Amino acid sequence: MAATRVIARRGVRGLRVGELAAEAGVSTSLIYYHFTDRAGILRRTLEFISDRADRYTAERPPEQRPDDPRGELEQVLLLELQDTPEVRENSTAWGELRASAVFEAGLREDLSRATHTWVLEIAELLARAQPARTAPAHAAAAERLTALIEGFSVRWLSGSLSLEHARRLVSEAIDAELDGR
Repeated sequence: MAATRVIARRGVRGLRVGELAAEAGVSTSLIYYHFTDRAGILRRTLEFISDRADRYTAERPPEQRPDDPRGELEQVLLLELQDTPEVRENSTAWGELRASAVFEAGLREDLSRATHTWVLEIAELLARAQPARTAPAHAAAAERLTALIEGFSVRWLSGSLSLEHARRLVSEAIDAELDGR
């Protein structure tokens, strides 16, 4: 979606409907027809980012899927930290939307729902990897791991942390969560 590209480049505050229309190759009136207003554009962009992340973390050929739940958990989380244009754009736009949600209540609610969905998906993977733990323990671990991914993503994208180091730290965090350290 063109809005994801514009937000990744300019931020939410820098999002201009005219630039979005030019990026999409359509008229400004068509943007407003489909999205009604700025909030609609941001809401749909957030949905697009979430859907795209679901695709690049879930759609793997069978031969690339780990056989064990721990391996699947690690693979899903590490796929959020890969040096591809799609992941870079998604992570950058997600960070911009998150930062803007501090000031925009409507966006905050949409972002909270999207984050909650992601946390639940990771909690389900944790439950498969460690069935003896409780649902609240899985939810807490999922909160920690997803927040860690977001933080490492910002540091990696801003050049404060190498991608390899971020990925290694995520693997160590998964070990710590599963081993109860």
